[in-house]
Amino acid sequence: MPDKSAHKAHGHEHHRRRLSSPALYINREVSQVAFIRRVLAEAQSERHPLLERVKFLAFVGSQVDEFVMVRVAGLQDQLEAGVREGGPDGMPPALLLAELRPMIKDLLAEQQATLKTVLIPALAAEGIELLDYDQLSRGQREVAAAYFRREVLPVLTPLGVDPGHPFPHISSRSLNLAVTLHDEQAGELFARVKVPASLPRLVPIGTGSKERNGSAHSNGKHAAKAQRNTFVWLEQLIAAHLDQLFPGVSVIGAHPFRVLRDADFEVQSDEAGDLLETVEQGLRERRFGSVVAVVVQAGTPKSVRHLLHENLEVGDADLISLEGPLGLEDLTQLTDLDRPDLKDVPLQATVPPELRRQDIFSAISKGDLLLHHPYDSFSSVADFIELAARDPNVVAVKQTLYRVGQNSPIVRALLEANERGKQVAVLVELKARFDEENNIEWARMLERAGVHVVYGQVDLKTHAKVALVVRRELGGLRRYVHLGTGNYNAITARVYEDFALLTARPEIAEDATQLFNALTGYARGVTYQKLLVSPGTLRPGLLRRIEREIERHKAGGRGHLIFKTNNLVDAEIIHALYRASQAGVRVDLLVRGICSLRPGMEGVSENIRVTSLVGRFLEHSRIYYFEGGGVEEDEVLVGSADLMPRNLDSRVEVLFPIEDRALREQITQVVLPAYLRDTANAWRLLPDGNYERVKPPKGEEPFDVQAWFAHEAHPHREPAPPLALHATEPPAAPAAMASA
Repeated sequence: MPDKSAHKAHGHEHHRRRLSSPALYINREVSQVAFIRRVLAEAQSERHPLLERVKFLAFVGSQVDEFVMVRVAGLQDQLEAGVREGGPDGMPPALLLAELRPMIKDLLAEQQATLKTVLIPALAAEGIELLDYDQLSRGQREVAAAYFRREVLPVLTPLGVDPGHPFPHISSRSLNLAVTLHDEQAGELFARVKVPASLPRLVPIGTGSKERNGSAHSNGKHAAKAQRNTFVWLEQLIAAHLDQLFPGVSVIGAHPFRVLRDADFEVQSDEAGDLLETVEQGLRERRFGSVVAVVVQAGTPKSVRHLLHENLEVGDADLISLEGPLGLEDLTQLTDLDRPDLKDVPLQATVPPELRRQDIFSAISKGDLLLHHPYDSFSSVADFIELAARDPNVVAVKQTLYRVGQNSPIVRALLEANERGKQVAVLVELKARFDEENNIEWARMLERAGVHVVYGQVDLKTHAKVALVVRRELGGLRRYVHLGTGNYNAITARVYEDFALLTARPEIAEDATQLFNALTGYARGVTYQKLLVSPGTLRPGLLRRIEREIERHKAGGRGHLIFKTNNLVDAEIIHALYRASQAGVRVDLLVRGICSLRPGMEGVSENIRVTSLVGRFLEHSRIYYFEGGGVEEDEVLVGSADLMPRNLDSRVEVLFPIEDRALREQITQVVLPAYLRDTANAWRLLPDGNYERVKPPKGEEPFDVQAWFAHEAHPHREPAPPLALHATEPPAAPAAMASA
């Protein structure tokens, strides 16, 4: 008699192997480059004001730098270590590097072309001129020369390279000039001049006014006077005056170049005696990390390229040659210009009426509050900590800090709370990449003031956003909690979209207490009543809920999952979503950045739709919605965790439930349906891994969800019209998907 259980087990194993097929996964690095391309498309789009397009273009530069210094560097490390296996997509490091290098070069070349052919002419038409040095008039050259003598020359340090002067260290991301010289006695010479980062990259050489027809504020009805600003590139100004650095020697040429070094350092548990000192040592090593790429200008002579190859120890594949100025992230300087007509209209963030009528503790005592930044002002979060610092009834404040920024009102409030004798404990995550130095500075300041500062666990980054305030009230001690998806950073809160919950629910407060005890002390086997915490309960909690949705769909026929996240890479989560699709569950994924899941594959993912939103604000919140299959109550989890192995297994992350029915309905009936309706910021992921813009139906205007939240639908302005999830069109697979 056949063994049915064995047959069933064999079927499950076959099913598992099928879902593990590399053909079902998009490589994460390739997907990340695709995201940067979507950002570049925003720089090319006329739907944004001109200086906002410049900002997008600059962001492309910083994103490519970080990608090369972290992801490409990691692949090179794998290659050197002899790693031959790939990730879920099956692409080994050698093959992946060979595919990525031309993609990066093409991306940077398109960035340069966009600046030259699109943005520079558009800026000139608005009175903002970015000129090459050889385009300057005689009068402008005189102004530039005076600026050079006064501001630049005293800062420069020419470094010769010869047997007595070894090739200097080139710091990562710095802009440099490779200078070739000729001396009557010594012959050909070489020197390096570093372009000072302390000076403006775009040197102002003229201002004035020009007539222009209309403005953003006059609706084009009246002529307006605009300020004319003229700039020249700093490296070109230096190159034009190198004779003052090398008197008596003939300058043959000056060729800009940049170096990108490995920026990824890991703290190992067996080498971290003092975490603060270990991270500081890692920062020093980052400045001397191995060279990953060298970027030069087209036209750089072979002799200079060969010298850079030899001294920086890079191969031909690691050299990127570009037309035009290098390091375009410096273009953000233009956004400081006083040209509101060329920028987005400033967002008027609101404060919830509950907080305008009473103090924040009284408001939270009456019910949970849900904040949606940047539409809700971050000042409400700062007020929460500042009031805790001043309130004589508050006895303790505990908080995590990941990327806090500079001049932080949060840190000032924590210092004040400590001065007023309250128990203050702060977990400062030192390992927040590229924010380490800033966080070290804050940590030391807090320590000097007597605050209890801990640095998290050596092998785990603490990425959770949690603040706990303990207050003495008539009935005894009561705890108030802030849980968020974004950092405690007042600057990024203006441009990052995030959610935050303010609550005094006893079970959540107890969980927050347990979490801080685990972070600051020693704890094993901690259990949480409401929170999902990684590593530990978060991964199994999400997987269990996906499986529950499958079962409830079978019972009620109305299964629906909506996940809004920054990145989706984790293979186990992707397996579960594929199984949900195969069971008939509708799956809507709002994945801003990297997505390794391949939607629209027949028999696997035809019920899955993946959308990326790229707009004025950086979509940063993580929301996980489980409808309940039409037979049980829906559930909404919000928090700090993306769907990546590092977030689920190697970081301290928190997802928290939205238990208040009215707040949950705000997310399920307003927020998520609005995101799914967007036709202005949305890109649809196709089965082949490419993205296409989502277009509005014929005859309809594009629907911009960010503008809608800002001006029409915000619950703290006027009641928002409900948009039931069931009214949203189900994800229909294009005909092309069947053959993918």
